[in-house]
Parts: sequence; C-alpha cells; structure tokens
Amino acid sequence: MKILLLCLLTCMAGQVAFSQTPYIPPHRVIYHLYISDTVVNYTGKSRHAIAVNGSLPGPTLTFTEGDTAVIYVHNNMMMATSVHWHGLIVPNRYDGVSYLTSPPIEPMQTYVATFPIVQNGTYWYHSHTMLQEQVGLYGAIVIHKRASFAKASAAGDAAAAKEAEAGKEQIVLLSDWTNERPYEVQRSLHYATDWYAIRKGSVQDYAAAIRQGYFKTKLTNEWKRMLPMDVSDVAYDRFLVNGRPRDDQPQFHAGDRVRLRIINGSSSTYFWLRYGGGKMTVVASDGKDVVPVEVDRVIIGVSETYDVVVTIPAAPDHSAGGSYEFQATAEDRTGSASLWLGEGPAHGLPRLPSLNYFEGMKMMNGMMRMNGDLNNMGMAMNNQVMDMNTVMYPEAGGTSAGMRGMRGRDTAMRDMSGMSGAGVTLNYGMLRSPVKTTLPDSRDTVLHFNLSGNMNRYVWTINNKAVSETDRILIRRGENVRIILYNGTMMRHPMHLHGHFFRVLNGQGDFAPLKEVIDIMPMETDTLEFAATESGDWFFHCHILYHMMSGMGRIFHYVDSPVDSSQDLRKVYADDREIRPMAKVGLESNGSDGEAMLADTRYRLETEWRLGTDDVKGYESESHFGRYLGKMQYWLPYVGWDFRYRRSNETEKNLFGQTDTKNHRNVICAGIQYTLPLLLVIDWRVDMKGNLRLQLGREDVPVTSRLRFTFMVNSDKEYMAGFRYVITKYIGLSTHYDSDMGFGAGVTFSY
Repeated sequence: MKILLLCLLTCMAGQVAFSQTPYIPPHRVIYHLYISDTVVNYTGKSRHAIAVNGSLPGPTLTFTEGDTAVIYVHNNMMMATSVHWHGLIVPNRYDGVSYLTSPPIEPMQTYVATFPIVQNGTYWYHSHTMLQEQVGLYGAIVIHKRASFAKASAAGDAAAAKEAEAGKEQIVLLSDWTNERPYEVQRSLHYATDWYAIRKGSVQDYAAAIRQGYFKTKLTNEWKRMLPMDVSDVAYDRFLVNGRPRDDQPQFHAGDRVRLRIINGSSSTYFWLRYGGGKMTVVASDGKDVVPVEVDRVIIGVSETYDVVVTIPAAPDHSAGGSYEFQATAEDRTGSASLWLGEGPAHGLPRLPSLNYFEGMKMMNGMMRMNGDLNNMGMAMNNQVMDMNTVMYPEAGGTSAGMRGMRGRDTAMRDMSGMSGAGVTLNYGMLRSPVKTTLPDSRDTVLHFNLSGNMNRYVWTINNKAVSETDRILIRRGENVRIILYNGTMMRHPMHLHGHFFRVLNGQGDFAPLKEVIDIMPMETDTLEFAATESGDWFFHCHILYHMMSGMGRIFHYVDSPVDSSQDLRKVYADDREIRPMAKVGLESNGSDGEAMLADTRYRLETEWRLGTDDVKGYESESHFGRYLGKMQYWLPYVGWDFRYRRSNETEKNLFGQTDTKNHRNVICAGIQYTLPLLLVIDWRVDMKGNLRLQLGREDVPVTSRLRFTFMVNSDKEYMAGFRYVITKYIGLSTHYDSDMGFGAGVTFSY
C-alpha cells in the first residue's frame, strides 16, 4: 500500500507542470524511481529483468522547460546500478556514468539528482552500469516547451494555450529483448559463435552459396579472411514498443495529427520505421527541432530519438477511420513491434522481406582489402546519403539498385532516390535546423577518430585502441572541438556524446542540425563540432551496448576541472578488460578432445587436450599464452608447454628430418599463429630441444546451416578431420578421425 501511495504521489508530482492555467511557471518536479529485480515472460519462458516502479520500461518523466528536476533513485536490488539522463544537459556530477561522473548507487541506497531543465524535446534515461540496460532499466523523458505556453498566454488565447499544453502525442519507446543473460550474449560474441546466425537464418554456408549461385562470392569472402555478412550481431527473442510486442492506442480519431516521440531504447538493434496511414513528417531529432521534412520511412539508430507527426486518415464516408499500424522492424528483418493508432478496422503494413545476405557479402568483398582495411573506391560518403546496405533490401530493387551504387556516389544517389517500393528514406543530409547553430569564434581543436575493430574476435575500438588503452582527451573550456569521424568497419555505429550537443556538418551551412547521437555507416566520414562549455569528464562512445563494453569509446576531460572523489578510472576501464571463459569438450567413442580458454581484448590463455580410452592411445595437453597483434589481430605470438604420454617406444622423424618421440614429450615451446586467407590458421613453433613443428588447420567451416567441418595437419605427421552438427547453442553431435586416437563419434559440448 505504501508503494502504491508513493507511486500515486510521484505521478501527481510529475504532472504538477500540467495544470489548466494558460501560463505555467517553473516548478520543482519531483520523481521517485524504485529500481528492483522482477520476472517477465515475453516468449512463454520466465526470465529475470529490472523494473523501474514495477514496470518495464520505467515511467515517463515529464517536465516543462525551465523546471527543476528532483529525482530520487532508490536501488532496491542487491547489486550496484546507475541512471544516465541520455541527451539532457546536466551538471557533470549527475551524468550517471559510474566511477567517471557519478558514484554507483549501491544496493539498498538512495541517490538524489537535482538539476535544472534547460532544454525541451524527447530524451530517455537508462542504466550505465554493466549490461543492465539490456534487461529493462530504461524509460522515456519528455520535456515540453515553455515558450509556446507563454506566447499563448500573452495573447490571451486560452484555447491555444490548452492546445499547446495538451497536444496529441504518443511515446514510442522501442527495445529489444533476449531470453539469454546479457553476460552470455557478450561472452558468446567474443568467441564468434554463429548460433545467433543459425537462429536468424543468416549463416551464409557453402551449401546455400552453391544453391543460390554465390559460391565464388563465398569463397572470395573467406579468402579475404572475413566472417559472413550481418547487420545485427544478436538474435533477439522479441522486439518491444512501450514494453509490448503490440501497443494499441485507440484514443486517436480520424483527422488527428499525432506527434510520435520515438526513442530507440534498444541495446543493439536498428529499426526501420513505417506508417500505414501515409507519410511521416520529421520535426525533431535527438530532441532538437528540425525544419519539417516528409518521408516514407526512417531508420533509427540505437539510442537516437525522432519526433514525427502522422495523421490518422479520414474514411471517405467520414466514419471512423480505423486503426493504423506504425511498424518498427529490426534492421535484420527477424521481427518487429507495432503501435496501432486509432480504433476500428485494422490497416496494417506488409512485413519487410528477408535480406539478401549474399548480395551484401558480394558488396563487402568489393569494399574490403586483404589487410582488413576498407576501400571506398574514391567515393566521398557522409551523412547517410548513400546506404551501402541497399544491395540487401529486396523492397528497394535488390541487386540492381544497390550494385549500380558501387559505380559512384552520384549514380548511387539517383538510384536510391527512386527505389522501387521504398519511397523517400530520411538521411542526415535532409535535416536542417530552423535557427542558426554556428559556434562562437574560438580556437579549434581537431580530432581524427577512426572507428576500428573486427568481427572475428568482436573487438571494437577507436584508432585501434580500447578505452582502457588510452589517456583521457584533454579539451579546454571556451574552445570549439571538431571531430572528423571515419568508420573503417563493416558495421554501423551510433556514436553518442554525453553532456553536449554537436553540429553535424551536412551541407546546411549555418543551419546544420544539432544532435547528440550520430549513426555513421561503413566507409563514411562525418564531421561533428561542439562548443566546449562544460567541465569535468564526458564519455563519447558507441551506443551499441556490446560495442561500448568492448572498448569503442573515449573520455573527454576538461583541463583544470576539479577531480571528483567518486572517480575510479580503473573500474571504468574494467569493462573492456574483462576476461571471458570459453570451453569445448568432445565426448566420443575414441576418447575426449577439447579446449578451454580465457581471453580479453588482446591476450589469450588456452589449453587443448586429447585423451584416449587407454594407454595405447595415451593423452596429450598443450597450453599456450599469447598476445594478439595488429588491427585485425591476425598475429598471435605465444609461449607454452606441451606434455604427452603414450605407451610405446617407437620414434620417427618429422618432415624436417628431426628425430623425436610422439609418445613421451614434456617441453616448453614458443611460436606464432597467423590467420591466412580462407581463415586457415598456420602455427609455427620451436620447443626447448630445438624441434620445429608447422601446423595448418581450420575450425568450423560452415558446410550447411548447422553442419561444421574441422581439420588439422602438421609436420609431425599428425592429422585430424571431423564434423559437428549443431543442435543447440551448447550441444552438438560430432564425429572425427584422429591419426593417434582413431575414429570416434559422440557429443560435443560448447560453452
């Protein structure tokens, strides 16, 4: 009863800024947020989640520009948490990044954030601790303009004031949900499991390549040492709008113009936005007004917000117009969530067709060099004007429209402006501020950031360094900071700057739009600039949760700022320094073979073993510790230890003419592994007795969607080949032949 009473008082406090008077003076708006563990069930399976005031997502925080926010955050969990007020200009100590700007909110503790509301628009809040955002700690923030109330009041127009106060609008908070623990998702991504691709139907195996006529494309892809094409890393179980797969809002009627405040609160999913009632008019981006632009569809990056105005169509006979679908489809087309506006007959949208992944792979082959760098072929791409992924969109003309775009930027723009069935798609070049956004005259600091990384080990960096591998970037209050941002990876990255709005230089001159998130596509170069007006430390990072936790970010530090006693950069850096375990254990009729590994961004400790069913087959164990080198981490020098026993006294010579025993070995060794074209791994080593060994192998060649082939051969005349059929993420049926262990069949467990 006490909690219900508190929630009621909170809601009343949150609405204090919405009285029926024509003019509303500033208020202290008080909220109490109770963060607690909960259980949800979106798929027939109960799973742990985090709720705010008992709901997922949390309550919408509503303010009016000029108010003062007083927010009590009560942590009722048994783990620390935090809340970041995404997009809000707040004093540095309230920014909500644990150990960097704000102290973590410890279990059973209360944290109070008090700050002025100096802006208006659509924003959101979320945890900035561990992976809590993935399981529900997020909610919307809406800040209404005070100027419209004041203007209407001054004119004595009570009706206009009421309309400004109570305009028709609707929150559209998008998110993604997985039944897996987020830690397991993150750990799996770092070991390049293709279980998510199996679930999504995007494996791009050799059988499918042959069947669809893309065998050469597949071969070229692996020759360039690339994993298959994908646009999203995780296979999600549900996509949600306002916490539900379907949200019905029947209160709207024919002729209503509704402002949709759209927030992409997902952890790693981009969404295509479409409306079944006609075109959409984009009126704001990241909370800042833009000159209205009419479009047919929008792709919204992770953490971005857009305000769009839609109209509920009127029926020809002036009867109820019906219910119209606003559809948010995941970029990888594996699912969608829908908001239904109005009441009556349903007017839905067709599902977007599946992506043509092999066309994407073909495009990627042409863009990637052998060393892992991208080749933009002389095209100056920026501001989303040319979407290279068009080659995969069947509704956009598929192969013809997309591949024509490879001829050059101008041709590509013509092709995409007339895409069959797609209509007009919003890009950043269309955004124009209604007011001048030029920065004050001041000294400029220019920074060049190259977004870097690779999918093979799921490493995401800037200038090939994770956050923990760099010093803070020093800036001075009063200067202008310009960031020239290049995306040298094959994935989109939504880059978010805390505590500041930046200008996106998009050809609009003095009226360049203001944003705090920019979605930068592969091979693009975008230029941002902002006035350094704050103090303290501010995070700049990719807002795909698993990319940020892998190290794709930087910290800006204002020179001469006082040091916050809550800061502990070692704990900030711990995110991308996390050591992750992996294991694969085969239990077959001829014995057991497997490996166990601990690895982080740069280092790897690995143990392999082969255990026979008797002394004749014997047992062997090799352990290696090494460090990955290079941007793509193709090189792995290592030191290790090799122990072997088998009941036999035979000796033989290896391919280098050296005599050694295959039966009794106990040596320290050093070597280097290198990833060759076709993803083959060559391993050259020497042990303390001077014996050399050259080994070649590859794991998990995708023969079909679930069938994997593995082989190994070395200069000691040892060899192995086998197959594994994937049943679940952790279990597979396996069989293999080993030159020492013989033939076996059984089960392989993967972790």
